[in-house]
Amino acid sequence: MQELLLKWAAVLLPHSTHAKLLPILEKILSTLFSKGEAGGAQRSALLVFALRVASAALAYIMQVILARWMGASEYGIFIVVWTVVIILSVFSGLGFSVSLLRFIPEYLEKKQYDLLNGLLFSARFLVLLSSTTIAVIGVAIAWLFSDFISNTYILPLYLIAICLPMHTYTGMLEGIARAQDWQLKAMVPDFIGRPLLVLAFMLIALWMDYPPTAVTACIVTIAAVWTITFVQTIMMEVSLHKVRHPAPRKLQIKSWLLVSVPMLAVDGFFQLITSSDVILIGLWLSPDQVGIYFAASRTLALMHFVYYAVRAASAPRMARLYHSNDRSGLKDFVGSAAKMTFWPTLLMAGFIMIVGPFLLSLFGEDFAQGTPILYILIIGVLARASVGPVDALLTLSGHQNTCAKIYATVFVVNLILNSALIPILGLYGAALATTLVIIFEACVLYRSAYRLLGLHTFILPLKRRETPVNEAG
Repeated sequence: MQELLLKWAAVLLPHSTHAKLLPILEKILSTLFSKGEAGGAQRSALLVFALRVASAALAYIMQVILARWMGASEYGIFIVVWTVVIILSVFSGLGFSVSLLRFIPEYLEKKQYDLLNGLLFSARFLVLLSSTTIAVIGVAIAWLFSDFISNTYILPLYLIAICLPMHTYTGMLEGIARAQDWQLKAMVPDFIGRPLLVLAFMLIALWMDYPPTAVTACIVTIAAVWTITFVQTIMMEVSLHKVRHPAPRKLQIKSWLLVSVPMLAVDGFFQLITSSDVILIGLWLSPDQVGIYFAASRTLALMHFVYYAVRAASAPRMARLYHSNDRSGLKDFVGSAAKMTFWPTLLMAGFIMIVGPFLLSLFGEDFAQGTPILYILIIGVLARASVGPVDALLTLSGHQNTCAKIYATVFVVNLILNSALIPILGLYGAALATTLVIIFEACVLYRSAYRLLGLHTFILPLKRRETPVNEAG
Protein backbone atom coordinates (compact mmCIF):
# COMPACT_ATOMS: atom_id res chain seq x y z
CA MET A 1 0.00 0.00 0.00
CA GLN A 2 2.81 2.40 0.91
CA GLU A 3 4.59 1.85 -2.42
CA LEU A 4 1.34 2.24 -4.37
CA LEU A 5 0.56 5.57 -2.70
CA LEU A 6 4.06 6.83 -3.41
CA LYS A 7 3.70 5.90 -7.08
CA TRP A 8 0.39 7.73 -7.34
CA ALA A 9 1.91 10.76 -5.61
CA ALA A 10 4.80 10.77 -8.08
CA VAL A 11 2.29 10.80 -10.93
CA LEU A 12 -0.09 13.41 -9.51
CA LEU A 13 2.38 15.88 -7.99
CA PRO A 14 4.07 18.44 -10.24
CA HIS A 15 7.55 17.27 -11.28
CA SER A 16 9.17 20.40 -9.87
CA THR A 17 7.98 19.49 -6.35
CA HIS A 18 9.10 15.86 -6.32
CA ALA A 19 12.46 16.53 -4.66
CA LYS A 20 10.83 18.42 -1.78
CA LEU A 21 7.49 16.71 -1.24
CA LEU A 22 8.13 13.03 -1.96
CA PRO A 23 10.67 12.51 0.89
CA ILE A 24 8.24 14.13 3.34
CA LEU A 25 5.35 11.99 2.08
CA GLU A 26 7.52 8.86 2.27
CA LYS A 27 8.37 9.66 5.90
CA ILE A 28 4.69 10.15 6.78
CA LEU A 29 3.65 6.92 5.04
CA SER A 30 6.47 4.95 6.69
CA THR A 31 5.15 6.17 10.03
CA LEU A 32 1.58 5.19 9.21
CA PHE A 33 2.42 1.75 7.84
CA SER A 34 5.36 0.77 10.06
CA LYS A 35 4.97 -2.35 12.19
CA GLY A 36 5.66 -3.08 15.83
CA GLU A 37 4.90 -1.19 19.04
CA ALA A 38 6.54 2.05 17.90
CA GLY A 39 4.64 2.01 14.62
CA GLY A 40 1.35 1.42 16.35
CA ALA A 41 2.09 4.18 18.81
CA GLN A 42 2.96 6.57 16.01
CA ARG A 43 -0.29 5.87 14.19
CA SER A 44 -2.26 6.20 17.39
CA ALA A 45 -0.43 9.40 18.30
CA LEU A 46 -1.17 10.85 14.86
CA LEU A 47 -4.85 10.02 15.28
CA VAL A 48 -4.95 11.52 18.77
CA PHE A 49 -3.06 14.57 17.60
CA ALA A 50 -5.42 15.08 14.65
CA LEU A 51 -8.40 14.89 16.99
CA ARG A 52 -6.78 17.28 19.44
CA VAL A 53 -6.00 19.73 16.63
CA ALA A 54 -9.65 19.63 15.58
CA SER A 55 -10.78 20.02 19.19
CA ALA A 56 -8.27 22.84 19.71
CA ALA A 57 -9.74 24.70 16.78
CA LEU A 58 -13.28 24.22 18.09
CA ALA A 59 -12.32 25.14 21.64
CA TYR A 60 -10.40 28.18 20.44
CA ILE A 61 -13.37 29.39 18.42
CA MET A 62 -15.54 28.82 21.48
CA GLN A 63 -13.17 30.82 23.72
CA VAL A 64 -12.90 33.66 21.19
CA ILE A 65 -16.68 33.95 20.90
CA LEU A 66 -17.07 33.84 24.69
CA ALA A 67 -14.43 36.53 25.18
CA ARG A 68 -15.82 38.85 22.49
CA TRP A 69 -19.39 38.26 23.67
CA MET A 70 -18.78 38.73 27.41
CA GLY A 71 -15.77 41.03 27.50
CA ALA A 72 -12.52 40.45 29.38
CA SER A 73 -14.01 40.84 32.88
CA GLU A 74 -17.00 38.44 32.64
CA TYR A 75 -14.86 36.07 30.59
CA GLY A 76 -12.25 36.06 33.36
CA ILE A 77 -14.90 35.21 35.97
CA PHE A 78 -16.10 32.24 33.94
CA ILE A 79 -12.53 31.01 33.40
CA VAL A 80 -11.81 31.05 37.13
CA VAL A 81 -14.90 28.99 38.07
CA TRP A 82 -14.40 26.55 35.16
CA THR A 83 -10.78 26.07 36.22
CA VAL A 84 -12.03 25.16 39.69
CA VAL A 85 -14.23 22.46 38.14
CA ILE A 86 -11.34 21.09 36.07
CA ILE A 87 -9.14 20.81 39.17
CA LEU A 88 -11.86 19.22 41.32
CA SER A 89 -12.82 16.76 38.57
CA VAL A 90 -9.31 15.32 38.67
CA PHE A 91 -9.41 14.77 42.43
CA SER A 92 -13.00 13.50 42.49
CA GLY A 93 -12.07 10.90 39.85
CA LEU A 94 -10.04 9.06 42.54
CA GLY A 95 -7.28 8.36 40.01
CA PHE A 96 -9.27 5.78 38.05
CA SER A 97 -8.91 7.65 34.77
CA VAL A 98 -5.19 6.79 34.98
CA SER A 99 -5.14 3.51 36.91
CA LEU A 100 -7.51 1.96 34.36
CA LEU A 101 -4.68 2.31 31.84
CA ARG A 102 -2.63 0.02 34.03
CA PHE A 103 -5.24 -2.46 35.26
CA ILE A 104 -7.25 -3.11 32.09
CA PRO A 105 -4.26 -4.13 29.89
CA GLU A 106 -2.94 -6.27 32.76
CA TYR A 107 -6.24 -8.09 33.30
CA LEU A 108 -6.73 -8.63 29.57
CA GLU A 109 -3.16 -9.94 29.21
CA LYS A 110 -3.67 -12.39 32.12
CA LYS A 111 -7.29 -13.20 31.15
CA GLN A 112 -8.54 -12.17 34.60
CA TYR A 113 -12.00 -11.25 33.37
CA ASP A 114 -13.63 -11.46 36.80
CA LEU A 115 -11.34 -8.69 38.07
CA LEU A 116 -11.91 -6.71 34.88
CA ASN A 117 -15.69 -6.78 35.27
CA GLY A 118 -15.43 -5.86 38.94
CA LEU A 119 -13.09 -2.98 38.15
CA LEU A 120 -15.35 -1.50 35.47
CA PHE A 121 -18.37 -1.62 37.78
CA SER A 122 -16.55 -0.25 40.83
CA ALA A 123 -14.80 2.58 38.97
CA ARG A 124 -18.05 3.98 37.61
CA PHE A 125 -19.88 3.76 40.93
CA LEU A 126 -17.06 5.23 43.03
CA VAL A 127 -16.38 8.09 40.60
CA LEU A 128 -20.03 9.17 40.55
CA LEU A 129 -20.26 8.94 44.34
CA SER A 130 -17.08 10.90 45.04
CA SER A 131 -17.69 13.61 42.44
CA THR A 132 -21.25 14.24 43.64
CA THR A 133 -20.05 14.40 47.25
CA ILE A 134 -17.28 16.86 46.40
CA ALA A 135 -19.72 19.03 44.41
CA VAL A 136 -22.06 19.25 47.41
CA ILE A 137 -19.19 19.99 49.78
CA GLY A 138 -17.87 22.64 47.40
CA VAL A 139 -21.20 24.44 47.26
CA ALA A 140 -21.45 24.31 51.06
CA ILE A 141 -17.96 25.80 51.45
CA ALA A 142 -18.73 28.57 48.94
CA TRP A 143 -21.91 29.38 50.90
CA LEU A 144 -20.19 29.34 54.31
CA PHE A 145 -17.33 31.56 53.15
CA SER A 146 -19.37 33.78 50.83
CA ASP A 147 -18.36 36.83 52.88
CA PHE A 148 -14.73 36.25 51.92
CA ILE A 149 -15.36 35.49 48.22
CA SER A 150 -16.10 38.21 45.70
CA ASN A 151 -19.81 38.38 44.89
CA THR A 152 -19.02 38.11 41.19
CA TYR A 153 -17.89 34.50 41.71
CA ILE A 154 -20.61 33.17 44.06
CA LEU A 155 -23.50 32.39 41.66
CA PRO A 156 -21.19 31.07 38.88
CA LEU A 157 -19.57 28.75 41.46
CA TYR A 158 -22.97 27.41 42.52
CA LEU A 159 -23.97 26.77 38.91
CA ILE A 160 -20.73 25.27 37.65
CA ALA A 161 -20.77 22.72 40.51
CA ILE A 162 -23.62 21.00 38.62
CA CYS A 163 -21.06 20.11 35.92
CA LEU A 164 -18.63 18.39 38.27
CA PRO A 165 -20.12 14.86 38.52
CA MET A 166 -20.70 14.55 34.78
CA HIS A 167 -17.35 16.07 33.80
CA THR A 168 -15.57 13.66 36.15
CA TYR A 169 -17.53 10.67 34.88
CA THR A 170 -16.64 11.57 31.28
CA GLY A 171 -12.94 11.54 32.21
CA MET A 172 -13.32 8.05 33.68
CA LEU A 173 -15.06 6.79 30.52
CA GLU A 174 -12.21 8.24 28.49
CA GLY A 175 -9.78 6.21 30.60
CA ILE A 176 -11.68 2.98 29.88
CA ALA A 177 -11.63 3.66 26.15
CA ARG A 178 -7.95 4.65 26.08
CA ALA A 179 -6.96 1.51 28.01
CA GLN A 180 -8.39 -0.57 25.15
CA ASP A 181 -6.89 1.74 22.51
CA TRP A 182 -10.29 3.06 21.42
CA GLN A 183 -8.91 6.51 20.74
CA LEU A 184 -11.90 7.78 18.77
CA LYS A 185 -14.39 6.69 21.41
CA ALA A 186 -12.19 8.17 24.10
CA MET A 187 -11.75 11.61 22.60
CA VAL A 188 -14.54 12.50 20.19
CA PRO A 189 -17.34 13.02 22.76
CA ASP A 190 -15.51 15.38 25.11
CA PHE A 191 -13.00 17.02 22.79
CA ILE A 192 -15.15 17.39 19.68
CA GLY A 193 -18.74 16.99 20.80
CA ARG A 194 -18.62 19.26 23.86
CA PRO A 195 -17.16 22.34 22.08
CA LEU A 196 -19.68 21.90 19.26
CA LEU A 197 -22.53 21.72 21.73
CA VAL A 198 -21.26 24.74 23.66
CA LEU A 199 -21.19 26.72 20.41
CA ALA A 200 -24.68 25.52 19.48
CA PHE A 201 -26.17 26.29 22.90
CA MET A 202 -24.39 29.63 22.94
CA LEU A 203 -26.05 30.60 19.68
CA ILE A 204 -29.38 29.62 21.19
CA ALA A 205 -28.64 31.80 24.24
CA LEU A 206 -27.77 34.72 21.96
CA TRP A 207 -30.97 34.19 19.97
CA MET A 208 -32.99 34.16 23.20
CA ASP A 209 -31.36 37.44 24.33
CA TYR A 210 -29.64 36.04 27.41
CA PRO A 211 -27.28 38.61 28.99
CA PRO A 212 -23.56 38.16 28.08
CA THR A 213 -22.45 37.20 31.58
CA ALA A 214 -20.47 34.45 33.29
CA VAL A 215 -23.76 33.06 34.64
CA THR A 216 -25.09 32.53 31.12
CA ALA A 217 -21.81 30.86 30.11
CA CYS A 218 -22.16 28.48 33.07
CA ILE A 219 -25.71 27.53 32.06
CA VAL A 220 -24.56 26.84 28.49
CA THR A 221 -21.68 24.70 29.78
CA ILE A 222 -23.98 22.69 32.07
CA ALA A 223 -26.25 21.81 29.15
CA ALA A 224 -23.31 20.76 26.96
CA VAL A 225 -21.52 18.66 29.60
CA TRP A 226 -24.61 16.74 30.69
CA THR A 227 -25.65 16.02 27.10
CA ILE A 228 -22.22 14.71 26.14
CA THR A 229 -21.97 12.54 29.24
CA PHE A 230 -25.33 10.94 28.46
CA VAL A 231 -24.32 10.18 24.87
CA GLN A 232 -20.87 8.86 25.79
CA THR A 233 -22.29 6.60 28.49
CA ILE A 234 -24.60 4.92 25.99
CA MET A 235 -21.80 4.62 23.42
CA MET A 236 -19.40 3.02 25.90
CA GLU A 237 -22.02 0.58 27.19
CA VAL A 238 -22.62 -0.65 23.64
CA SER A 239 -18.87 -1.02 23.00
CA LEU A 240 -18.17 -2.80 26.29
CA HIS A 241 -21.09 -5.18 25.75
CA LYS A 242 -19.46 -6.41 22.52
CA VAL A 243 -16.12 -7.25 24.18
CA ARG A 244 -17.27 -8.12 27.72
CA HIS A 245 -16.37 -11.65 28.86
CA PRO A 246 -18.96 -13.55 30.93
CA ALA A 247 -17.45 -13.79 34.39
CA PRO A 248 -18.63 -12.94 37.91
CA ARG A 249 -17.45 -9.63 39.30
CA LYS A 250 -14.51 -9.91 41.64
CA LEU A 251 -13.98 -6.79 43.74
CA GLN A 252 -10.61 -5.65 45.05
CA ILE A 253 -11.60 -2.10 45.89
CA LYS A 254 -8.93 -1.61 48.53
CA SER A 255 -6.15 -2.80 46.21
CA TRP A 256 -7.44 -0.65 43.35
CA LEU A 257 -7.63 2.43 45.54
CA LEU A 258 -4.14 1.83 46.92
CA VAL A 259 -2.85 2.13 43.37
CA SER A 260 -5.33 4.71 42.11
CA VAL A 261 -4.97 7.24 44.92
CA PRO A 262 -1.22 7.82 44.34
CA MET A 263 -2.04 8.14 40.65
CA LEU A 264 -4.74 10.59 41.67
CA ALA A 265 -2.07 12.56 43.50
CA VAL A 266 0.07 12.54 40.35
CA ASP A 267 -2.74 13.74 38.09
CA GLY A 268 -4.13 16.07 40.74
CA PHE A 269 -0.88 17.84 41.46
CA PHE A 270 -0.15 17.98 37.71
CA GLN A 271 -3.49 19.72 37.18
CA LEU A 272 -2.83 22.05 40.09
CA ILE A 273 0.55 22.94 38.62
CA THR A 274 -0.96 23.73 35.22
CA SER A 275 -4.09 25.50 36.50
CA SER A 276 -3.29 27.09 39.85
CA ASP A 277 -1.74 30.11 38.15
CA VAL A 278 -5.21 31.04 36.84
CA ILE A 279 -6.71 30.76 40.34
CA LEU A 280 -3.85 32.76 41.90
CA ILE A 281 -4.18 35.50 39.29
CA GLY A 282 -7.88 35.64 40.19
CA LEU A 283 -6.90 36.18 43.83
CA TRP A 284 -4.30 38.89 43.20
CA LEU A 285 -5.51 40.63 40.03
CA SER A 286 -8.80 41.72 38.45
CA PRO A 287 -10.95 39.29 36.37
CA ASP A 288 -9.97 40.96 33.07
CA GLN A 289 -6.32 40.07 33.78
CA VAL A 290 -7.37 36.46 34.26
CA GLY A 291 -9.02 36.51 30.85
CA ILE A 292 -5.92 37.93 29.16
CA TYR A 293 -3.61 35.37 30.78
CA PHE A 294 -5.92 32.47 29.95
CA ALA A 295 -6.19 33.58 26.32
CA ALA A 296 -2.39 33.54 26.06
CA SER A 297 -2.09 30.11 27.68
CA ARG A 298 -4.96 28.76 25.58
CA THR A 299 -3.15 29.84 22.42
CA LEU A 300 -0.47 27.28 23.32
CA ALA A 301 -3.03 24.48 22.95
CA LEU A 302 -1.43 23.01 19.83
CA MET A 303 1.90 22.64 21.61
CA HIS A 304 0.31 20.99 24.62
CA PHE A 305 -1.66 18.63 22.43
CA VAL A 306 1.47 17.09 20.93
CA TYR A 307 2.51 16.02 24.43
CA TYR A 308 -1.02 14.87 25.24
CA ALA A 309 -1.34 12.89 22.01
CA VAL A 310 1.91 11.00 22.53
CA ARG A 311 1.13 10.44 26.20
CA ALA A 312 -2.35 9.10 25.44
CA ALA A 313 -1.09 6.82 22.66
CA SER A 314 2.01 5.64 24.55
CA ALA A 315 0.52 4.83 27.94
CA PRO A 316 -1.19 1.50 27.07
CA ARG A 317 1.87 0.30 25.13
CA MET A 318 4.29 1.25 27.90
CA ALA A 319 2.10 -0.69 30.34
CA ARG A 320 2.07 -3.77 28.10
CA LEU A 321 5.84 -3.66 27.51
CA TYR A 322 6.55 -3.24 31.18
CA HIS A 323 4.23 -6.02 32.38
CA SER A 324 5.52 -8.39 29.68
CA ASN A 325 9.11 -7.72 30.92
CA ASP A 326 10.21 -6.57 27.47
CA ARG A 327 12.96 -4.28 28.80
CA SER A 328 14.69 -3.79 25.48
CA GLY A 329 11.42 -2.94 23.77
CA LEU A 330 10.52 -0.52 26.56
CA LYS A 331 13.87 1.25 26.28
CA ASP A 332 13.49 1.71 22.51
CA PHE A 333 9.88 2.77 22.85
CA VAL A 334 10.62 5.40 25.50
CA GLY A 335 13.27 6.96 23.27
CA SER A 336 10.86 6.99 20.35
CA ALA A 337 8.15 8.60 22.51
CA ALA A 338 10.49 11.43 23.53
CA LYS A 339 11.28 12.17 19.88
CA MET A 340 7.62 12.02 18.90
CA THR A 341 6.91 14.57 21.63
CA PHE A 342 9.69 17.14 21.28
CA TRP A 343 10.23 17.72 17.57
CA PRO A 344 6.58 18.35 16.64
CA THR A 345 6.30 20.58 19.73
CA LEU A 346 9.32 22.59 18.59
CA LEU A 347 7.74 22.98 15.14
CA MET A 348 4.50 24.17 16.72
CA ALA A 349 6.44 26.64 18.88
CA GLY A 350 7.81 28.39 15.79
CA PHE A 351 4.37 28.49 14.22
CA ILE A 352 2.71 29.92 17.35
CA MET A 353 5.39 32.59 17.78
CA ILE A 354 4.52 33.85 14.29
CA VAL A 355 0.72 33.72 14.46
CA GLY A 356 0.29 34.23 18.22
CA PRO A 357 -0.24 38.02 18.16
CA PHE A 358 -2.90 37.67 15.48
CA LEU A 359 -4.68 34.88 17.38
CA LEU A 360 -4.76 36.94 20.56
CA SER A 361 -6.22 39.89 18.68
CA LEU A 362 -9.23 37.73 17.83
CA PHE A 363 -10.26 37.81 21.50
CA GLY A 364 -10.46 41.59 21.48
CA GLU A 365 -8.28 44.67 21.74
CA ASP A 366 -7.42 44.18 25.42
CA PHE A 367 -5.98 40.72 24.80
CA ALA A 368 -3.07 41.89 22.62
CA GLN A 369 -1.06 42.61 25.77
CA GLY A 370 -0.85 38.84 26.32
CA THR A 371 1.72 38.38 23.52
CA PRO A 372 4.84 38.59 25.78
CA ILE A 373 3.11 36.19 28.19
CA LEU A 374 2.68 33.74 25.34
CA TYR A 375 6.39 33.84 24.45
CA ILE A 376 7.46 33.20 28.06
CA LEU A 377 5.10 30.24 28.43
CA ILE A 378 6.43 28.62 25.24
CA ILE A 379 9.78 27.95 26.94
CA GLY A 380 8.11 25.89 29.65
CA VAL A 381 6.13 23.79 27.17
CA LEU A 382 9.34 22.97 25.29
CA ALA A 383 11.03 21.95 28.55
CA ARG A 384 8.23 19.50 29.36
CA ALA A 385 8.28 18.07 25.82
CA SER A 386 12.03 17.48 25.95
CA VAL A 387 11.63 14.52 28.33
CA GLY A 388 8.56 12.97 26.68
CA PRO A 389 5.70 11.35 28.65
CA VAL A 390 8.02 10.40 31.51
CA ASP A 391 5.32 10.93 34.15
CA ALA A 392 3.14 8.25 32.53
CA LEU A 393 6.18 5.95 32.39
CA LEU A 394 6.80 6.29 36.13
CA THR A 395 3.15 5.89 37.03
CA LEU A 396 2.48 2.83 34.89
CA SER A 397 5.68 1.09 36.00
CA GLY A 398 4.62 1.09 39.64
CA HIS A 399 6.44 4.23 40.78
CA GLN A 400 3.29 6.29 41.21
CA ASN A 401 4.23 7.15 44.80
CA THR A 402 7.50 8.70 43.66
CA CYS A 403 5.71 10.58 40.91
CA ALA A 404 3.14 11.87 43.39
CA LYS A 405 5.88 13.14 45.71
CA ILE A 406 7.56 14.89 42.78
CA TYR A 407 4.38 16.68 41.76
CA ALA A 408 3.59 17.60 45.36
CA THR A 409 7.02 19.22 45.61
CA VAL A 410 6.59 20.96 42.27
CA PHE A 411 3.17 22.25 43.33
CA VAL A 412 4.61 23.78 46.50
CA VAL A 413 7.34 25.45 44.44
CA ASN A 414 4.64 26.65 42.05
CA LEU A 415 2.63 28.25 44.86
CA ILE A 416 5.70 29.95 46.30
CA LEU A 417 6.91 31.36 42.97
CA ASN A 418 3.48 32.52 41.80
CA SER A 419 2.64 34.08 45.17
CA ALA A 420 5.97 35.89 45.18
CA LEU A 421 6.04 37.08 41.55
CA ILE A 422 2.39 37.86 40.70
CA PRO A 423 2.01 40.74 43.20
CA ILE A 424 5.29 42.25 41.95
CA LEU A 425 5.27 41.57 38.20
CA GLY A 426 1.59 40.87 37.52
CA LEU A 427 0.93 38.63 34.51
CA TYR A 428 4.65 38.55 33.68
CA GLY A 429 5.31 37.14 37.13
CA ALA A 430 2.72 34.40 36.63
CA ALA A 431 4.20 33.42 33.26
CA LEU A 432 7.77 33.45 34.57
CA ALA A 433 6.84 31.41 37.66
CA THR A 434 4.96 28.83 35.58
CA THR A 435 7.86 28.43 33.14
CA LEU A 436 10.46 28.02 35.89
CA VAL A 437 8.29 25.46 37.64
CA ILE A 438 7.87 23.37 34.48
CA ILE A 439 11.64 23.37 33.86
CA PHE A 440 12.18 22.20 37.44
CA GLU A 441 9.50 19.53 37.00
CA ALA A 442 11.06 18.18 33.79
CA CYS A 443 14.50 17.90 35.41
CA VAL A 444 13.23 16.05 38.48
CA LEU A 445 11.06 13.64 36.45
CA TYR A 446 13.92 12.81 34.10
CA ARG A 447 16.30 12.17 36.99
CA SER A 448 13.78 9.90 38.71
CA ALA A 449 13.12 7.81 35.59
CA TYR A 450 16.86 7.36 35.04
CA ARG A 451 17.52 6.45 38.67
CA LEU A 452 14.57 4.08 39.16
CA LEU A 453 14.20 2.52 35.72
CA GLY A 454 17.56 3.13 34.09
CA LEU A 455 15.80 4.76 31.14
CA HIS A 456 17.06 7.85 29.33
CA THR A 457 14.06 9.98 28.39
CA PHE A 458 15.72 13.26 27.40
CA ILE A 459 15.61 14.16 23.72
CA LEU A 460 19.41 14.45 23.38
CA PRO A 461 21.45 11.22 23.43
CA LEU A 462 23.24 10.06 26.55
CA LYS A 463 26.95 9.40 26.13
CA ARG A 464 27.57 7.26 29.17
CA ARG A 465 26.26 3.73 29.47
CA GLU A 466 22.75 3.32 30.89
CA THR A 467 22.14 1.27 33.99
CA PRO A 468 19.95 -1.86 33.94
CA VAL A 469 16.22 -1.40 34.38
CA ASN A 470 15.10 -2.04 37.95
CA GLU A 471 11.94 -3.77 38.98
CA ALA A 472 9.10 -1.58 40.18
CA GLY A 473 8.91 -1.08 43.90
